[in-house]
Amino acid sequence: MDDIKNIVKIGIDAYKGKLEMYSNDKAQDTLRKALIEANGGSTKLDPRAMRDGKCAGVFSIVEQILAGTVVDALTSNDFFNALVDYRNVADGDQAIFRVQDANLFEVAEVAEGTQAIRRQRLVGEQDVAITPTMHMVRIYEELNRVLAGRVDFNHMIDLVARSFTQKTLNDAYDLWDNATQADLGGANYFPAAGNAFSEATLLTVIEHVEAAAGGATATVIGTKMALRSLIPSIVGADQKNVVDAQGYLGKFYGSPVVAIPQRHKVGTTSFVYDDKTITVIAGAGADSKPIKFVYEGDPIVIAREPKENMDLTYEYLYGERYGLGLVTAGNAGIGKYKFI
Repeated sequence: MDDIKNIVKIGIDAYKGKLEMYSNDKAQDTLRKALIEANGGSTKLDPRAMRDGKCAGVFSIVEQILAGTVVDALTSNDFFNALVDYRNVADGDQAIFRVQDANLFEVAEVAEGTQAIRRQRLVGEQDVAITPTMHMVRIYEELNRVLAGRVDFNHMIDLVARSFTQKTLNDAYDLWDNATQADLGGANYFPAAGNAFSEATLLTVIEHVEAAAGGATATVIGTKMALRSLIPSIVGADQKNVVDAQGYLGKFYGSPVVAIPQRHKVGTTSFVYDDKTITVIAGAGADSKPIKFVYEGDPIVIAREPKENMDLTYEYLYGERYGLGLVTAGNAGIGKYKFI
């Protein structure tokens, strides 16, 4: 196996998306193989080997695998990509989002030879800071199951990564779902509601959003159930074939449509996303995304040996520092259409 420093570097490069000699898939595979080798060639936790120092570097590698897995899962999620601006900052650095003023000046018609018109101030820009906080999960396993080889280390890693991914996505969606006009600064936000879905209402929201974004094309976002409301807009066999293939229309009167995969709330069979809400967004790049997600520093893993616990359990703690906030840019248009 390569030395721990090189293995960890692969993990860091994969996490930051700066791989030079590896594809992301190959990097993840290399990390997992290194973890098994560092654990004495086994995917099972052996507390005696840990106690005797035969598994040096295992948790240094675990930190990078978990961080990379969580980030990959987030950035492959359609909701995250459509509405969340992701930033990674060094430990202790402050995440600042600069919001430019986009209000246009009023142009006055005046008589020749005069300049007696009202002055209009250039408001400039505003800096918004998001402060990350620590989020942790602490898991354990019964010692007899560990000794019997009935616990797969990779499975434990996968569960922790998936748990963090779900928590982060839930936090992001809750922030957006509960957003009010005041939360978004009252600028360039166009909410709408109705007792039933209306094409005219959605088209009006789209036009407002595109106008606020300087004519940029708006994207329509929702769950498959929410986007099912767009199906009556079908006017030909080609569109019907699209619905048969992917379950929703890929275009709504020229606006691209993105489906958010529905998910369950933790520990329940209740859906996370509202099937009666459609989001409309337009703008340039990351500035158009209202949810800002800041990941600070590196994750931490702390292992605890079974002899330290009264019930002879093996446990470890995994923590990440992140924060979310709503920040709207002057060149973005955002709409939310809720219907019953």
